[in-house]
Amino acid sequence: MLKEAIYHRPKNNFAYAYDNKTLHLRLRTKKNDVDSVFLISGDPYSWEETKAGTHRWKPWEKTRMLKKGSTDLFDYWEAAIQPQYRRLKYGFEIVSRKDKLVYTEKGFFKEAPLDDNSAYFTFPFLNEEDVFQIPSWVKDTVWYQIFPERFANGNANVDPKGTLPWGSTDPTPTNFFGGDFEGVIHHLDYLLELGVTGIYFTPIFKAHSNHKYDTIDYMEIDPQFGDKETFKRLVQECHKKGIRVMLDAVFNHSGFYFPQFQDVLENGEESKYKDWFYIHDFPVQIKPNPNYDTFSFTHAMPKLNTGHPEVRAYLLEVARYWVREFDIDGWRLDVANEVSHDFWREFRKEVKAIKPDLYILGEIWHDAMPWLQGDQFDAVMNYPYTNAAIQFFAKEKINAKDFVNMTTDALLMYPEHVTEIAFNLLGSHDTPRIATVCKENTMKVKQLFAFLLSSPGSPCIYYGDEIGMTGDMDPGCRKCMIWEEDEQDQDLHKFISRLIRLRKENMAFGNKGIFRFISASNKTNHVIYTKTYQEQTIIFVFNNSNKKITVEVPFSLKGKKITNLLTEESFIHKKGELNVVLPPFDLTILAF
Repeated sequence: MLKEAIYHRPKNNFAYAYDNKTLHLRLRTKKNDVDSVFLISGDPYSWEETKAGTHRWKPWEKTRMLKKGSTDLFDYWEAAIQPQYRRLKYGFEIVSRKDKLVYTEKGFFKEAPLDDNSAYFTFPFLNEEDVFQIPSWVKDTVWYQIFPERFANGNANVDPKGTLPWGSTDPTPTNFFGGDFEGVIHHLDYLLELGVTGIYFTPIFKAHSNHKYDTIDYMEIDPQFGDKETFKRLVQECHKKGIRVMLDAVFNHSGFYFPQFQDVLENGEESKYKDWFYIHDFPVQIKPNPNYDTFSFTHAMPKLNTGHPEVRAYLLEVARYWVREFDIDGWRLDVANEVSHDFWREFRKEVKAIKPDLYILGEIWHDAMPWLQGDQFDAVMNYPYTNAAIQFFAKEKINAKDFVNMTTDALLMYPEHVTEIAFNLLGSHDTPRIATVCKENTMKVKQLFAFLLSSPGSPCIYYGDEIGMTGDMDPGCRKCMIWEEDEQDQDLHKFISRLIRLRKENMAFGNKGIFRFISASNKTNHVIYTKTYQEQTIIFVFNNSNKKITVEVPFSLKGKKITNLLTEESFIHKKGELNVVLPPFDLTILAF
């Protein structure tokens, strides 16, 4: 048994309160090195007297841990436990064919040490106020990301100067096509029919650019989208139809034409706003290299000093205002990892005081555990998870087993209740269109959406991806939405709509289903996983190769009624194992 591979820490994603009564505990071991793991647990103050008159610790029980998943190097084990008094001492009994060890905070023992429990890991107390309270509605939400300037033009009267006819040319960083709120209102029924229950808008506040990430006024709607009354009506219409609304906030940096920054440019060291930004020296220099901190090296996006009391007060009022006055349901926070943890802690308290179930989503592209402690964000944009799928299905840069390993690693990166509301996406305004990444192979796009919509988390569709729109990195991925049905991929639209309906109608398909990889073959490049909830199990089989293959589902289904959820055909399987025949780049979804 390789001791060096065994790992646990009594916090974060290895030990956490899942709810007010339940603790989840995880252990890592070397892959295929261990046969079984048992959790040894008990109350820190539970002692019993021995026959010799001494005292020893009295654990409650040994709980068999389940293998949660495996990666290329490690196996991960998990147990859920409800301590009677909400406090716990615990260790792990690890069993292999040749050895048995007890793993504690103080190291390894041949037998569980009971004369002194100080060696064990400790979860001091499950305090209700420390439990990560997530907005549970997000688990069942299917998001649709709208880039407002490019979704639909519903009111030509608010078009900015120089607006081009809709879709008349390719998008550039500077052209405008007049997308607005009225356009969104006119197409809410389209979103409803697709199955959308949440809209994520990229920035809508007054700004200079077409993308609006260079904010001029955080308290005003950009006039090209409409006014506050129109936006309030949009939110109300969405809520009537059961659609939540999330806005995009850029608190890391302002735009170049933000009045406070313009004051610094004009008045230099005499400006009362000079400390709102990170100015290195005066006079302020813009080119060739700015002498102030920015987003990336973009001179037009000066970084805000969120530690300054006036800046903090201003931004927190912005956050409160749009929740309080317009009843939005979520904030997506741009470049969230470059803003201080201290600011986000205060941000959370302020907005949750107004709307406790508000969804706080951070844009972080890497391991975000430091922001997911329950005191800052509810979730992050789950790029590591869907990146593995894109590398496998779309780009074919990794094989089936690598895909399983990378996906499992991403699934175990955070506590389970955080994963349940993670924001999963295949593309956005910052990435090439998924159809383009797939080289316009619609079968690959279908595979990716089947994986996305059956995954743990909260899935998001980038506008137009459901009809097969194409486009490279921005600005190519920001084309005008295509509304002419004869130019849309209607087959893809129907397929994605059906997947969303399956997710809603089958508990196992969505977040309640326990996700488990069953098999993966590099030879045939196929993957099988199941989703199980109560008595229902759904089998997902993917053929990510250019050849027709026959795949054996590796467990007996004899006598089971099996339903193909894509075709709605049902049959009674009379044999033992089930063989599935799949054409190139095809998939099937079977329920029993």
